[in-house]
Amino acid sequence: IMDKAFRLAVTGRPGPVLVSIPMDIFSMELDTRFFDARIDNLPLLPKPGLDRGTGEDIAALLAEAKNPVLYPGGGVISSGASAALAALAEHLEIPVLYTLMGKGAIPDDHPLAVGMTGFWGTEFNNRTAMEADVMLAIGTRLSEVDCSSWYRGETFDIPPTKLIHIDINPEEIGRNFKTELGAVCDAKHALETVLEAARRLYPEGIRRPEKVREIAEAKAAYFAGIADAQKSDQFPMRPERILADLREVLPRDGFVVADVGWNKNGVGQQFPIYEPGTFVAPGGLATMCYGPSAALGVKVAFPDKKVVALIGDGGMIANVSPFATAAVDDIAVVWVVMNNCAFGTIAGLENQHYDHQFGTLFERGGEPYSPDFAAIAEAYGIKGYSVKSAADFRPVLEEALALDKPCVIDVRMENAPVVTEGCWNINDIFRKRGEDKPWRVWSWEDIEPWRMDK
Repeated sequence: IMDKAFRLAVTGRPGPVLVSIPMDIFSMELDTRFFDARIDNLPLLPKPGLDRGTGEDIAALLAEAKNPVLYPGGGVISSGASAALAALAEHLEIPVLYTLMGKGAIPDDHPLAVGMTGFWGTEFNNRTAMEADVMLAIGTRLSEVDCSSWYRGETFDIPPTKLIHIDINPEEIGRNFKTELGAVCDAKHALETVLEAARRLYPEGIRRPEKVREIAEAKAAYFAGIADAQKSDQFPMRPERILADLREVLPRDGFVVADVGWNKNGVGQQFPIYEPGTFVAPGGLATMCYGPSAALGVKVAFPDKKVVALIGDGGMIANVSPFATAAVDDIAVVWVVMNNCAFGTIAGLENQHYDHQFGTLFERGGEPYSPDFAAIAEAYGIKGYSVKSAADFRPVLEEALALDKPCVIDVRMENAPVVTEGCWNINDIFRKRGEDKPWRVWSWEDIEPWRMDK
């Protein structure tokens, strides 16, 4: 069983493996030679590759397409395929969309990087995906939120879009969309094979200057649309300002570890990531309280890099124990608590469908209520900051990063929703019985914002 567990952990899609052991086994004396042998003999199994002919077929489909797109997921990052992805995009001049977990597979300031798709994707991003005639999706499960719950005409239109799907897990191929061409393959090997074929078959490459121009114009228009919020002196702060200030202060290769809520979805939508693997988030099950602890692991793995964890007040109050670990082991994580005194996403869904917000907006005596996270940090023996104005946030963040010590920054934030252009069928689940309001009418703009400046 342990042999199988080790093999599963390092093959296919790498990840943790649970081994459930009965209580009586723990009290038994066991022969340890099998464990000793495994420690010194962990096999590195070859990963499945892509044959030359299939690589040529994919290269030809992409090169001859009118509106091709590349669509990397987290598998591109974990396989170390980012350089091959960028090279293929540049040689055939193909726009690159990505999943939430694929953010960072290509630098966000690359001229061919479009952005994230799905529920939190922008209108241009989702339209680019829908208008594609050929899409190479690689290292992705094509999961629900990235695909607007798989509704046709929201993010993807497959078919008529021809989907080429490459993933190391055979169960993912064709699971959610009709697949024109599927391959079970390591993402890096696949992209390198397709790139080699593209260079051989199209030595001069393909130029699509109008696509490059459209991408630049769309990105400029998007950031112009949120510029006021990014510069706002409002306090409690606009979340856009928090992210903008952080991006200006954090080094290009610094890590952002997100929990769930604005700190994950907003980063995916509007926070540029420049290096693969420097955005760490719970994209699969969206597990609340993941971020506070995950940041410790990132810092231990990359002690010379700056690590900032963006956590909502709900996620932070449920998991403050990492403060103790950081204090004892001197792990220099900076936790930024984006504190809106609420479970904001749940509050929005409740208000939209049931006209109430029970247990999701925290008040005391008619005023927004939250624990003092800076004081909690100090109680654990690490530095705590309480931001009192929008102008204070950036210098506090700069000081915390310069200390190279564990720090907590508590910053009050407006409970403003992330603007969404895609859809999410959780609204079908929550819709009241007999309610004739179709899911597509729902949007975050329907929600009355709950402000903390009353």
